[in-house]
Amino acid sequence: MAHIVILGAGVGGLPCAYEMKEELEKMHQITIINERDHFQFTPSNPWVAVGWRTHENISVPLAPVLAKKGINFIQDRVTRIDAENNKLELQSGDPVDYDYLVITTGPRLAFEEVPGSGPEGHTASICTTEHAVTAMGDYNRLLENPGPVIIGAMPFASCFGPAYEFAFILDCALRKKKLRSKVPMTFVTSEPYIGHLGLGGVGDSRGMLESDLRNHNIKFITNAKTTKVEDGMMYVDEMDDDGNVKKQHELPFNYSMMLPAFKGVDAVAEVEGLCNPRGFVMIDEHQRNPKYTNIYSAGVCVAIPPVEATPVATGAPKTGYMIESMATAIVKNIASEINGKEPEANATWNAICLADMGDTGAAFVALPQIPPRNVTWFKKGKWVHQAKIGFEKYFIRKMKKGNTDPLYERFILKTLGIKKLED
Repeated sequence: MAHIVILGAGVGGLPCAYEMKEELEKMHQITIINERDHFQFTPSNPWVAVGWRTHENISVPLAPVLAKKGINFIQDRVTRIDAENNKLELQSGDPVDYDYLVITTGPRLAFEEVPGSGPEGHTASICTTEHAVTAMGDYNRLLENPGPVIIGAMPFASCFGPAYEFAFILDCALRKKKLRSKVPMTFVTSEPYIGHLGLGGVGDSRGMLESDLRNHNIKFITNAKTTKVEDGMMYVDEMDDDGNVKKQHELPFNYSMMLPAFKGVDAVAEVEGLCNPRGFVMIDEHQRNPKYTNIYSAGVCVAIPPVEATPVATGAPKTGYMIESMATAIVKNIASEINGKEPEANATWNAICLADMGDTGAAFVALPQIPPRNVTWFKKGKWVHQAKIGFEKYFIRKMKKGNTDPLYERFILKTLGIKKLED
């Protein structure tokens, strides 16, 4: 009998556990360890931050749904991974042994890299649902005291889509409140140009997003190296293409939401030979760590090199469809190993994304994610806004039922009118 432990119950970890249970014989034991007692649908966090959703709307309690599937659940924090001896140490003090370990923890939010940033400082965050709830409180204070707003992403950020989403969602929310005219907005991003997205652009993402920002009266600063944040003031060095300071900005604000850089969570990053210098898990083509071959990883916590060098450091995003394909590959490969075979399954590192923009939206497909690509596709319209609402309901319903379908592929490709990616 094998014991498979999955660290993290997010968009990667929970579907991975469901698929693993479906794939393996009943004699094998599957355990999820997660610090929170619930799954949260992270893509809906921008809506929570303006009061369009609540924490409860986008959360699923883990214990009851996992119990129904026969999956063990431990709510605790892993403080140390003893990879040499296949053992985990928990904050509670209880050890957990494993035969295979799947790391799907997501990232640590590195707010400390920009002094004064983050919910403990002077900028809001939508990276977790708890942060989004706090951001909603800041938003309500903005409604009482309208003034300048800054939205964007810090140096080393790799997840730019939610920053664009939130800028347009906030614009829409303020227009509905008849307050937009009192709120100047600036988009500040480490990307070399608008629509880069950490992907080197997708189709005409640059032209379309620049146009949308202008049409919504949102100014923007690219190649932006945010250096520090004080109460009501952000300091930004705007770099030229050679990485030299072109202009220094002191930007006043009443409200700011800035996405941080990501790093690996401490317990994972501290394992010698497991991670790169930023703490992301190094993997081979089968999602397996080269040094500790019984450790697999998927999602934001894996090491993927940047698409290209940029004047201000940017990372490559890991989108939902890519994460889903990573998890499926892990399930197939662990099953192969248990049956005495070598891993063969590879993830399809393609990017498919639905981005809400308040009352419209944008969708893109990049196959593969890293250029040059076989397919590049970027469209926008109100149908994307409706599709994302539909996908939220679909995904949460499936998580509550313990569904093992390829959710992103089934829903999004159908929405885009694509039978399969090769089309």
